[in-house]
Amino acid sequence: MTPGPTPVPPSAPALVLVRGDITRQSADALVNAANSSLLGGGGVDGAIHRRGGPAVLEECRALRASRYGRGLPTGQAVATTAGALDARWVIHTVGPVYQGPGTDPALLASCYRESLRVADELGARTVAFPAISTGVYRWPLDDAARVAVEAVRGARTAVAEVRFVLFDEPAYQAFAAQLD
Repeated sequence: MTPGPTPVPPSAPALVLVRGDITRQSADALVNAANSSLLGGGGVDGAIHRRGGPAVLEECRALRASRYGRGLPTGQAVATTAGALDARWVIHTVGPVYQGPGTDPALLASCYRESLRVADELGARTVAFPAISTGVYRWPLDDAARVAVEAVRGARTAVAEVRFVLFDEPAYQAFAAQLD
């Protein structure tokens, strides 16, 4: 018996930095830095729900009524429609709250890896990420950028392009320093 062709492992996605509003991006999937309720909130979460419209909230409510009655666990990811956003899907992930020096970054890295896993299941080729956990969850920008870039570079994914969409100049600079 002759062996079949050796599968080619996925290559690392191209990493792109954009300064701007993630809700204005055109991509297969936009990642939402969600809270565990999946029902919207402030920051990126609120903006995605507002611009995505009622279809996003409707699917989030259905997820809460079925698989995630207690909410989406930190570090996990799940997809919904993108509603009125210029994307096919929103991938919701719950980042960890920074507890101070010594906080384990494993759950933050998991947000990126799990989001890419969900993107692969969906067949998404372009994925736009915000700087997860850097707003009200207080993760220091420089460390969050390091964790994000390392997690994406180390992920086995078929996603061709990962776009980090950074709302302000300090976030953009923190991520740019990781790509040098």
